[in-house]
Amino acid sequence: MSYTERITVLDHGVRLVGILERPAAEPGPLVIVLHGFTSAKDRPHTVAACEAMREAGFATLRFDLYGHGESGGAFRKHTLDKWIANTLAMIDYAEGLDFVTEIWLSGHSQGGLTAALAAGREPERVKGLILRAPAFMIPRCAREGDMLGVRFDPARIPEAFPTIKGLTLEAGYVRSAQAIRVEDAIDAFSGPVLLLHGKADDVVPLRDVAAAAERYRNCRLELLPGETHHFDRAPEQMKALIRGWLEQQIRKDSRSRTLYHGYRH
Repeated sequence: MSYTERITVLDHGVRLVGILERPAAEPGPLVIVLHGFTSAKDRPHTVAACEAMREAGFATLRFDLYGHGESGGAFRKHTLDKWIANTLAMIDYAEGLDFVTEIWLSGHSQGGLTAALAAGREPERVKGLILRAPAFMIPRCAREGDMLGVRFDPARIPEAFPTIKGLTLEAGYVRSAQAIRVEDAIDAFSGPVLLLHGKADDVVPLRDVAAAAERYRNCRLELLPGETHHFDRAPEQMKALIRGWLEQQIRKDSRSRTLYHGYRH
């Protein structure tokens, strides 16, 4: 029997709203799912990704990050550091759930970058990663002074600058991004990683995603022909890849446990 619950978690006084869904009553793994920049937990491609995870037997927890959706905080004041803190707060919450046997992270675009950074920050708490069009280029672009079509002197960041959808960001967003070294987070994580990237993605450069795939120690990169940044042209293709890869991870774990117990006896 499936189970759905609306949950609220506080991170440094900021209210984070999420949806917890379980495919069955039995204990099992949980994936914490992060949306992207200017997005929210209920976007169709994020919901579809969660469906694929539950079809593979994983519970999911998708939530709105700081300054987005139903969660607290002002959009203009959000930063990658705040999003990493939000993610770690959700891991704290998930670790307190009696049915959770292990925790995975997943994210789209800026949420994919955040998931990778959180896993690199505390790799012992994260079993694996499912990243869709992860925006690994954000820290590089912040250091180069070219973000979201806005050019600026990276040594003299404007106190506020316009971004997409008529929204505004403060300088703290750029300063936070400039200090991040994606390579360090990748090197710190040895668990399994699935990277999904649409060949028609005109937002996140493939070169940054491909470089990450090469650097991760245990990674599979899947390029989806004709797919966009939002995985809205062939969602069933995306779902099949996620579902199949997670089922493969379960089989690998089962074989490892069998070999371990066989050796012990």
